Parts: sequence; structure tokens; C-alpha cells
Amino acid sequence: MNEDLFNTSLRKFLKQVGVTSQREIEKAVRDAIAAGKIKGHEKLRAKMVLTIDSVGLSHEVGEEIELG
Repeated sequence: MNEDLFNTSLRKFLKQVGVTSQREIEKAVRDAIAAGKIKGHEKLRAKMVLTIDSVGLSHEVGEEIELG
């Protein structure tokens, strides 16, 4: 395995996940506030699941996102 290539590819993937996930969360929260589904001061329970089937990986991260 080429460690440098693996590391670079992994960092690129994680950057893409981070950027797109933040964008999607921000949009969903703004849309929910606009639709009256939430008020904008809640704590939202979030969960991210990472899977790589070919290596048997399933990793879950959960956290609260505070709105205000």
C-alpha cells in the first residue's frame, strides 16, 4: 500500500464529507425554521454513520448540535 497516496485520498474524502455535510445541515436547519418545524434555539441530535463494506467498517458518531 502506498501510504502517501492513501493518506492524501483519505484526507480528500474527509474534507468532501465535512464540507458537504455542513452545507446540508445548514440548509436543512434553515428550511425547518422557515417551515415552523423548529424554533431555532433547540439542540438537535445528529448522527453520522461511516461505512466501508469491503473492509467491514461501520463507525457511528453522535453529537448534539446547539442552535442557540
